[in-house]
Amino acid sequence: MTRVHFSLSVLSGIVGCVISFGAVAAELADYKRPLTIPFEGAARYSPQLATLGKMLFFDPRLSGAKNMNCASCHNPSFGYEAPVAGSVGAANTPLARNSPTVLNMAWVSPHFWDGRAPTLEAQAEGPITAAAEMNGDFHTIVGDLGDVADYVRWFEQVFPGEGITKANVLTAIATYERTIVTGWSPFDRWVDGDATAVSDSAKRGFGLFTGKAGCSGCHTGWNFTDNKFHDIGLATEDIGRAKLEPDNPLALHAFKTPGLRNTAYRAPFMHNGSLQTLEEVVIHYESGGLDRPSRSPLMRPFSLTDAERADLVAFMHSMTADQQEASLPTLPN
Repeated sequence: MTRVHFSLSVLSGIVGCVISFGAVAAELADYKRPLTIPFEGAARYSPQLATLGKMLFFDPRLSGAKNMNCASCHNPSFGYEAPVAGSVGAANTPLARNSPTVLNMAWVSPHFWDGRAPTLEAQAEGPITAAAEMNGDFHTIVGDLGDVADYVRWFEQVFPGEGITKANVLTAIATYERTIVTGWSPFDRWVDGDATAVSDSAKRGFGLFTGKAGCSGCHTGWNFTDNKFHDIGLATEDIGRAKLEPDNPLALHAFKTPGLRNTAYRAPFMHNGSLQTLEEVVIHYESGGLDRPSRSPLMRPFSLTDAERADLVAFMHSMTADQQEASLPTLPN
């Protein structure tokens, strides 16, 4: 029988690796993605309802000039955002805020950068009727859709006895938006146990994300957001959440924590699109942002080496799934 002898130093190293792996595995478990979409408290899902909502999402007849749709600012090719600092609304009106993504909205509440919409149905109504955005009017929208025989038939099938109404249009769009979910990323495969799914650089970056850099203080859970509002010290005149919470001193310049899924497709970053790359985002957080009374107490300066910064960015890239083909619906005439 062969005897194997280990020195104390080797045994110590093995035990240390096991403990370290166990700690990482425990942290990874907090980011394990769900297998079902939550529809509790919303309209019951059906493929027909989601398909109707998808058609409406891409239909320019919901805009005042019939030249814009929801995808104008939430483009599937750019992570369901727009690749510009501030989106462009009706009559080429420049908008002050970057379009937030529609990805994984079934797990998000409230909505918009300032959280002014409690539900996806309320969120859908906002841009459609805002004069500077799609500039639509639901009295006209319902009438226009009612002139399309296929829409009349489909709405009656999905909403028997109700047909085309403002509420049903918004329900359909919100149902489709709840089905817009990011695909499995290298990070997800790592969480599921494939140790080779991400690079060593990304693994070190995860350690920084949950440790020294403190990113996980706000970017929590499988969608990497606490669904809360924070002033991260960006130079901005936008009062953000303070419009809804004027008596909360920490609401000034505070904006919703964005999820980080598919973030590699979603530049530019921040509520105003002021940062062009993930490297710039990391450098901003290292600085701690502008020191002012409303700045989140979670914003504390820290320092990374160039190699650590690259590791952190590599980790954020690991959260991005392969680009998914988004088929466009055939709209009825």
